[in-house]
This record gives sequence, structure tokens and C-alpha cells, in this order.
Amino acid sequence: MPPATDLLALDATALSRRIAARDISCAELMRATLGRIEALNPKFNAIVSLRSSESLLADAGSCDEELARGQRRGWMHGFPIAVKDLVDARGLPTRSGSPATTSRPAATDALLVARMKGAGAIVIGKTNVPEFGLGSHTYNPLFGLTRNAYDPSRSAGGSSGGAAVALALRMLPVADGSDFGGSLRNPAAWNNVVGLRPSRGRVPAVLAQDTFFQQLGTEGPMGRSVEDVARLLCTLSGWDDRAPLSLADALPDADAPDPIGCAHGKRIGWLGPIWPDLPLEPGVLDLCQSSLRHFEALGCQVEPCTLDFARERNWSAWLRLRQLLTGGKLGSLYADPRTRALLKPEALWEIEQSHALTAAQLYHATVSRTALYHALRQLFERYDYLVAPSAQVFPFDAALNWPGSIDGVAMDTYHRWMEIVTPFTLAGLPVASMPVGFSAQGLPMGLQIAGPARADLSVLAIARAFEAATGWTRNHLPPVLRAVAVA
Repeated sequence: MPPATDLLALDATALSRRIAARDISCAELMRATLGRIEALNPKFNAIVSLRSSESLLADAGSCDEELARGQRRGWMHGFPIAVKDLVDARGLPTRSGSPATTSRPAATDALLVARMKGAGAIVIGKTNVPEFGLGSHTYNPLFGLTRNAYDPSRSAGGSSGGAAVALALRMLPVADGSDFGGSLRNPAAWNNVVGLRPSRGRVPAVLAQDTFFQQLGTEGPMGRSVEDVARLLCTLSGWDDRAPLSLADALPDADAPDPIGCAHGKRIGWLGPIWPDLPLEPGVLDLCQSSLRHFEALGCQVEPCTLDFARERNWSAWLRLRQLLTGGKLGSLYADPRTRALLKPEALWEIEQSHALTAAQLYHATVSRTALYHALRQLFERYDYLVAPSAQVFPFDAALNWPGSIDGVAMDTYHRWMEIVTPFTLAGLPVASMPVGFSAQGLPMGLQIAGPARADLSVLAIARAFEAATGWTRNHLPPVLRAVAVA
């Protein structure tokens, strides 16, 4: 057997093949994973609600017994997986980072959890989130603060912050996340891993309360390589009749030798900050712009472009629709004075803003959303992909709740500092966050690569070519791992 550090250094695709060949046992992988969590999680706090080692090793042993009988459930056979703490995993509580939730274990698995289990994964616990996933900074009163994998004094991003940190620190081979306001993109950028916000409907949203209107948030994959992200996307995707807006077009089998390939010689539109007056921390734009040379080395044509859509119209539409959805989801907690007292100020603000919304405002927000989609669609008549920074700031001081200003410009809401991700959210487009390097202070940043609607595999193909040209995740480990032979 290879040393534990070598096991954890493998990307998920290589790990899957080694397990299938029985070069690595599932029990060996589980012991290595639990050892890494024991060593690093007390400091970084990425994984919460961890199951007992005895039960997890028993599950891993069962996976090994299946392989010995010639039975393999799928490409994730024996993988330790921690599920984002906004979704249900049977036997574990879904706390959403809030004391207003119950500690009662979930009775069933969410669809994406069932699909990962069906591919062979072992759920070991949950990944930490901001309270109810609100804000791109992972802290909450139940489980505390998740710290950045590259600098523990800085924010891990969010809301998939625990997932991104667990990936970067090699606690997990792949991870699920979700994205409304950049939650698969911002934490991926800030922890030097890959995140993909899929096309609207690619990963079915099976929600008990709202089947038709909840169209801005989506679940999706994160990983340390584009190929790993593609395989997890294929696992999570596919029609489900409980989600009538889910996409029915088939993706490759997650176990396929190469589910995506590479793309070269494409037309790239560089959006820069998207709007000229959008504030960015000094260094972000220069770092992302310098990465464009890698596309040019791939034979791509890169040129600046402009989104013909007013910034305030975009923000107003996103803000009103978010308030509607968040206020509706959390409304019952607000209605009860006992649970209302437990909600954080940002949640209270969202709910109270939703109470003032009118039908006309919501209608005009959807009209604006449609117009934005067409403005982006027109850009895709000229370009194969659009690119922009994944975040407006580098990872900030973890002691802050959120950045109050960017480059001297005050932020008027708790999430305005992530405005750069909102057009792709509103349009429902597939968009990957790819690592582009580090600031002078050693803080990671990412680049959004967006494609037309339903072009998820095409986005992953160009992202894979970019990854091969840069190698940031592979070659630049978090400082806490650099003394360990994991690469």
C-alpha cells in the first residue's frame, strides 16, 4: 500500500482507478482521511457533524468486501464524502449553521446525496456553511468559523467554504456545493480549487416547498481537477420527474475514460470587471488579466468585450428575486418570535425586505432577468466563452463579517462585494471558477469561465485546457501541506 500522504495526494479520478484495481483499499483511504481530518480540522473547521471512526471504518470495510466479490457501485466506490450542511443526508442533522434549526437527524437523503451514494460514496459528515448559506464568508454560531486553506487568518469564502477548504487540504477527494451568489465560485477561487455552477436545471432541484420558482440557486460539483469536477457533474445530473424543470439531455457516464476532452482555438471575450464602475481590490484585475495569455497559448483569440446591460438593473433584479426566495424560505422562522431571535441580522434583513416587495417589482425583476439573458446570448454569438474575475476581493480578514468597502467604495449590502458573479446566476449559465494564481501576500484568486446555456461540458473542456497550461492546484499546495509529501 502507498503511504497515507500519497493516497490523499491523488486526484479523485486516479483514486477511483486505484481502488477499482484494488491497489488501494477503501479502509486504507478512510484511515488516511480520518487522520488528515484529525490533524487539520481543529484549526480549519471545514468538516462538521463527523460520524464516528468506528462506523466509517465499518462502511469502508463493507466497500472492500464488495470489491472482493467483484461488485463495484460506481466511480466513487469507497470515497469519503462530506455533504454541504444545507442538504439532507440520512442519519445526520441538517443544521444550516443556525441554532434555529433542529438537531434531529434527516430521515432521507437529498437527491444529490442519493446519487453520490449510488456511485459508491460514504457520507462521513457535513461541510460547514454560513448561517442558512447567506453570505460568502463561512461562519455561524453553531460550528464557528471555517478558515482559509492558504491563510487561516483569512476568510474561506462561502457558502461552500467548508467544502472548498476540505478539498484544498486533501480531506475529501471531491465535494458537492451550491451556488446562488457565487457559492461554488468564490470559495473555489479563494482556496485554489475548481468549482462549477452548472446550467439551470442540470442538477435537479427536488424541493418540498417550491418546484417551479426556485431557479437562481443550484447545486453543483467542486474538485481539485477539472476532470474530477466533470465526473461529479455527470453523477449529480440527469432528469428526475420530481423536478420538472430539470434537463433531460444525457451527459457521459461518470466512469467514462474521458468525459470532456479539451478545447483549443476558441474565441474568448474578456469582460474585465463587467461594468467600468464595479470596484475591485487592487491586484485582482491584473492577476486575472495576466492569465489570459494561457488562452492565447492554446490558440484562442482573446479580446475585450462589454456587457450591454446596466449594472443597477442587474443588481436590482438579483436583489429582489433573492429577497423573495430567501424571505419565503425563512418566513416561518421569522414568524415565530422564539426562532426569529436566533436569526442573524443578514437573514432578518432579507426577510424584512421581502415583506415590502410588490407584484409589479417582482414582475419587472423577471423582465430584467430575461433581458440580461438575451444581452449575454448576443455576446455568445461572437464569443465561445466569456471570462471575468471570480471575486472582487482577495480573501479578507476572517474576523470581519463581510467587507465594508472595496478600494474606498462602501458596500451598501452584506453581499454587494460579490456583485461580479450575479449576471451568470441570473442568466442560468454554466460557469466554472478556475485558479489563476496568488496575490503578493500569497492569497488565491480565480477566473470565471462562462459558456452559453447548457454548454456545461464545453465550459469544462476549455477549463481543462487552461488547467493543463497553468497547474495552479497541482503545483501550489496550502502552506500547511507543503512539508508533507502529498504531491
